[in-house]
Amino acid sequence: FGKDINLVLVLNNLSSDRKSVRVDMSASTILYTRRAVAEILKAATSVELGPKQGKHIRVKIPYTHYGRYLTTDKRIQVTALCEVMRTHGKLLVEKTIILEDTNIIIKLPRRVVVNKAVSLEISYANPLPEPVSRCVLLVTLMNQQVKINLARLAPRERSKIYFEFTPRRAGPLQLQVDFSCDKFSHVKGFVTIAVAPA
Repeated sequence: FGKDINLVLVLNNLSSDRKSVRVDMSASTILYTRRAVAEILKAATSVELGPKQGKHIRVKIPYTHYGRYLTTDKRIQVTALCEVMRTHGKLLVEKTIILEDTNIIIKLPRRVVVNKAVSLEISYANPLPEPVSRCVLLVTLMNQQVKINLARLAPRERSKIYFEFTPRRAGPLQLQVDFSCDKFSHVKGFVTIAVAPA
């Protein structure tokens, strides 16, 4: 997420005859239900393939083409319709790309003990080539939510905050962090904290 997407369509002519192939490519941002949201790429090309020959067609989808049309599902469907001329043979190739989120990194102390204050380090990043503002971290722990308003982040900047809490019982604790800003939302990080008895 935030980077240009580089794809390669590999065409192989398995026959001993020469083939002319027309390739119509398209890409759309989609929801998890596969419903299209916005078309972000449309391209056509023709390729000559000799007997038993293979060719690679490179396709680039810049962040500037998909960034503002991406949903929280962060999915892109790429389609190539390959038509072999003079034979009416057609082949449809589809690929769904799920973009990886910015990773949220949560660092814990080695030992967490009941009724002792603990300080966690939560780092978050802007993966985009543009600044982001209205940044908010939502930290959920022990059935409580804390909303933290953050400073704007420069392009590709990583920042961190320290979060303090005191566990009240031994056993596993689930900590969830949700990062949102004006350009994307709901980037999540999880960690299970093993709380030792006093």
